[in-house]
Amino acid sequence: MWQGRGVPKRADLDKQPGDVADMFDDVARRYDLMNDLMTFGQVRSWRKAVVAAIAPEPGERILDLAAGTGTSSEPLAAAGAIAFPTDLSLGMLREGHRRYPDLRFVAGDALALPFADDSFDAVTISYGLRNVHDTRAGLAELLRVTKPGGRIVVCEFSTPVWGPFRSTYRWYMRHVMPRFRVVSSNGPAYDYLVESIMAWPDQQTLATMMVESGWQRVQWKNLTGGIVAVHRGWAK
Repeated sequence: MWQGRGVPKRADLDKQPGDVADMFDDVARRYDLMNDLMTFGQVRSWRKAVVAAIAPEPGERILDLAAGTGTSSEPLAAAGAIAFPTDLSLGMLREGHRRYPDLRFVAGDALALPFADDSFDAVTISYGLRNVHDTRAGLAELLRVTKPGGRIVVCEFSTPVWGPFRSTYRWYMRHVMPRFRVVSSNGPAYDYLVESIMAWPDQQTLATMMVESGWQRVQWKNLTGGIVAVHRGWAK
């Protein structure tokens, strides 16, 4: 990764944790705004679908991994759950604490979570699993901290299921998404965003990876034609 005075930081597709953390530090302040712009507001409905899939109950302990600024954790806390927004990027955590001072923000690496075995009733990660250096190891680590019978919800960009729409989506990713770099705080980070989404496996492949990592009864639901998919599974 190129670095230096005045040089924006980005990760490469080998997704070294330090590079990923530095990149998200750079975009923390405008991260949620850029998500709204790039998805034409669809991210808000996707977030509601994730909360519905988690179905948080009062008093449940829920790990929200790659929580960033805590935007995904706040609805869980509002439902009465005890949310633990956790992220590798200290810049994102600082911005989150500024916005949501009542949330319990935790600094943590997805491959070595700072929690004991069987700590959570549910674990969730949105738009962050594809940034983990080793996907299967990250899924296994999430399983380690989940109570028996607990659940996982993964929300991630995926593969549109209708051929013509899939072609249009890929055109948008290659030709429109790069234009957002001019209004972002770190243009190269959004180049990585496009590359990482395009390289990410489809719905069935991710489901298979979850099963291979120890999760059971894995299922998924497509959102917006498969641009995003919500995967859900349970711990034994």
